[in-house]
Amino acid sequence: MGFFDLFRKKQDTPADTAAGAAVEAQPEQRREELNAGLERTKTGLFSKLARAVAGRSTVDAEVLDDLEEVLITSDVGVETTVKIIRRIEERVARDKYMNAAELRGILRDEIAALMEQSHASTKDFGLELPEGTPYVLMVVGVNGAGKTTTIGKLAAKLTAAGRKVYIGAADTFRAAAIDQLAVWAERAGATMIRQEMGSDPASVAYDTLRSAVANGADVVLIDTAGRLHNKVGLMNELTKIRNVMAKVIPGAPHEVMLVLDGSTGQNAFEQARQFTQATQVTSLAITKLDGTAKGGVVIGISDQFRIPVRYIGVGERIDQLQLFDRRAFVEALFGDETK
Repeated sequence: MGFFDLFRKKQDTPADTAAGAAVEAQPEQRREELNAGLERTKTGLFSKLARAVAGRSTVDAEVLDDLEEVLITSDVGVETTVKIIRRIEERVARDKYMNAAELRGILRDEIAALMEQSHASTKDFGLELPEGTPYVLMVVGVNGAGKTTTIGKLAAKLTAAGRKVYIGAADTFRAAAIDQLAVWAERAGATMIRQEMGSDPASVAYDTLRSAVANGADVVLIDTAGRLHNKVGLMNELTKIRNVMAKVIPGAPHEVMLVLDGSTGQNAFEQARQFTQATQVTSLAITKLDGTAKGGVVIGISDQFRIPVRYIGVGERIDQLQLFDRRAFVEALFGDETK
């Protein structure tokens, strides 16, 4: 069983169909919400781009310098920006002449190609698991990134697909996190395992997996604390949780998802750096892209860290946690230029 298989309904009962409709938007609706969610990013990027090429007829060194500034200030990141500029420079050198009016389309092509490369591994993503073994997803990220909400939305999607879901409240340092997770678990129809505030997070994870195995759960979602003030402490805590879970289910966790707040811009890069150093991150969820002009972080983070972006958040509703589609993302960002 791979991760995407978890969202296939076990049975197509009327109840399942109704539940699924409640948490899964139709393709056209998803496209419209993605467009709306990226509107501020798109407006900011192309207003800057328009100023960069104003009065220019060709793409020259000065235009490329201005484009570099546009990308960096749009939170694409320095490393990825340099890569994009270098690729455009190669095209200019090859074509000898490039109209400045064509720059938007050229930029679209290069960003699309870059994201295609950085997501090459998504085709084979997910593990084949023995029948009857719960699929364990450990979720990490700083406090306030949307970790608990992401877990709740995933649980709702999974239960709507007929999956039996257990949630482990291993962020035992914040009572609010446990209470919020309990609300989401109840809404989703998932079972939550919790202990007293201040309990050992690894103990919570252990109890959750033991209970999930005993009761035939399909999926286990483990919440974790999001403290970054002590990287060594964070690393030790996450390592302990992983080791304890592997004793119950060999190979667990099968996936470690890092949740990043897209509205924090460059801070998201630092968070990704800290967590990838602390534990083995296998996928990303980038939240809060609606209402921010910092959506460029999706481009930079997916390129720099070579970790597949699995989900993006473009709104508060359950169905607004969207499975990431790089082509749809580029289309939404560049609008009619992709058609």
